[in-house]
Amino acid sequence: MSIHKESIKRVTTHILSEMKLKGEKIAMLTSYDFSMASIVDKAGVDVILVGDSASNVMAGHETTLPITLDQMIYHGASVVRAVNRALVVVDLPFGTYQGNSKEALCSSVRIMKECSADAVKLEGGREILESVNRILSAGIPVMGHLGLTPQSIHKFGTYAVRAKDDAEAEKLLEDAKLLEDAGCFALVLEKIPASLATKVAESISIPVIGIGAGGGVDGQVLVAHDMLGITQEFSPRFLRRYHNLFEEIKGAVENYIGDVKSKDFPNEKEQY
Repeated sequence: MSIHKESIKRVTTHILSEMKLKGEKIAMLTSYDFSMASIVDKAGVDVILVGDSASNVMAGHETTLPITLDQMIYHGASVVRAVNRALVVVDLPFGTYQGNSKEALCSSVRIMKECSADAVKLEGGREILESVNRILSAGIPVMGHLGLTPQSIHKFGTYAVRAKDDAEAEKLLEDAKLLEDAGCFALVLEKIPASLATKVAESISIPVIGIGAGGGVDGQVLVAHDMLGITQEFSPRFLRRYHNLFEEIKGAVENYIGDVKSKDFPNEKEQY
């Protein structure tokens, strides 16, 4: 490890807890490869999520379901090699933890050993509690995920806002407390009413990071490709685009093609 890498203070689960206590918001973004993770880390993001959204933005699938554990490990290891500061969390993909706590532990151990990640993330509450407990028993930090859980898309049949009715809202609050009591270090809330998300954040002591969950939580997460405008077809209300890289990259490629066709590239200074 280089001196430079050692001299930078790494973000830890403890630091995230301190940030919540101080009222300092947590900034989290996704990354799936070395080059993007290097930029995101150097910009100073607190947490990098190697999300199973790689299934959508990297592989072109319609849902997060097809991505495999081996593929998540490949993406996770690529990201970790680039990171000097951020806490790196890797999603456990669909089918690697639901209904089988032994498999959940084995999947998590592989991620920690083969990626050198800092933590894993699982979707669900009471129904996956046995898996959460087993992973935590091995000393592996776990981030929870409630609200819209994309791995359950076929169960719900829609990506609409979750927990709008009282019963589902009450269950979400109970699940959040269960995950906190189990020992999860943080929780993601996706696409739920802002008032409910605020209530959850105020009801539990662990950091709550929202995506489409309003500003009353302890931090925010977005998919980097959406936030940077690389993807164009996904435009939910909660997404703020900070750039339009699709048009910038497309324009650069068009200029390159034009220069090659016109024999302008390479010029005399660009050859040996």
